[in-house]
Amino acid sequence: MVAMTRPRISARISAISESATLAVDARAKAMKAAGRPVIGFGAGEPDFPTPDYIVEAAVEASRNPRFHKYTPAGGLPELKQAIADKTLRDSGFQVDASQVLVTNGGKQAVYEAFATLLDPGDEVIVIAPYWTTYPEAIRLAGGVQVDVVTDETTGYLATVEQLEEKLTDRTKVLLFVSPSNPTGAVYTPAQVEEIGRWALDKGLWVVTDEIYEHLVYGDAVFSSIATAVPELRERVVVLNGVAKTYAMTGWRVGWLIGPSDVVKAATNLQSHATSNVANVSQAAALAAVTGDLSAVAQMREAFDRRRQTIVRMLNEIPGVLCPEPLGAFYAYPSVKALLGKELRGRRPQTSAELAELILEEAEVALVPGEAFGTPGYFRLSYALGDDDLAEGVSRVAKLLGEAR
Repeated sequence: MVAMTRPRISARISAISESATLAVDARAKAMKAAGRPVIGFGAGEPDFPTPDYIVEAAVEASRNPRFHKYTPAGGLPELKQAIADKTLRDSGFQVDASQVLVTNGGKQAVYEAFATLLDPGDEVIVIAPYWTTYPEAIRLAGGVQVDVVTDETTGYLATVEQLEEKLTDRTKVLLFVSPSNPTGAVYTPAQVEEIGRWALDKGLWVVTDEIYEHLVYGDAVFSSIATAVPELRERVVVLNGVAKTYAMTGWRVGWLIGPSDVVKAATNLQSHATSNVANVSQAAALAAVTGDLSAVAQMREAFDRRRQTIVRMLNEIPGVLCPEPLGAFYAYPSVKALLGKELRGRRPQTSAELAELILEEAEVALVPGEAFGTPGYFRLSYALGDDDLAEGVSRVAKLLGEAR
């Protein structure tokens, strides 16, 4: 018998990294289960329960024999229509129900968008810091990620000039995210239009992730690039879902909106990958997107309060600089000034090493900037209770105050 010498795992899948945010969250939960009082700022997950009327819709759907069977791979027809109606209501972008694909969470929408648009070698301009899943989806599709790096001096906003510098004859897609995970950056309507016009002029596709559309604060406003530049209609793919807006992370319902040929191709892919999204979850999502936004307003008010608290507390720590996030529910402070300093007998040289030290010594879980393409930073989700937030940042402040 000839010994097998080929790798057990394909190179394509071996190259995938574990989700850093989920890994940090899992470790924090494991430490808590072992009796340690860990406070986790890792997962981007609202601490609120799903609103009751949405849960009741799911309970009712589970009793309906129609939902015990397969339904169309692309989504329940009534949910696709409701998503089209909701998109017009919330962003002014008018689409037909046939241009909607209901996916198993926002992550499947991300994956299917890039799998549908990219051929090997196609380049995607990605503004860093970026969410951890984007690079993996691009790489799996054979694409090449080209980073435009932003920092705290500009509030993590990219300019057209920076985008232009990265343009090549291989560029096919611009990934545009506002409000941003992990920074909370929100582009103004004028900036959104300027970037959209640039993409249009260069003949690029735009993939825009709008899952935080309802979570903006202060004077910031959400602006969809699909609406700001209507001429992009045939080259824009909109990604969204119910997870963040309605506290439905576990229900796994997202969607992809785009030109008919793209949606049809992505639906074909999904028909082989997963078939339809769980029908009970789709019924819950239908109740969410057709309901009013009062529950969202209550959550946003709490997030806003926590946002102001966390930014103030972080900026009071010597060596930490945190721009004000205007959207989502993340703070993204720079800790570059603390790297290399002595702390509890160690000298962490990277934000990853510093995050590890903070977890061990202060029992606070943070996600280091390495996970988002920009070392020297932390991402802290403020979608957790007010008391835990204050206690967690206080622990970090006390520990980092010892740095010399």
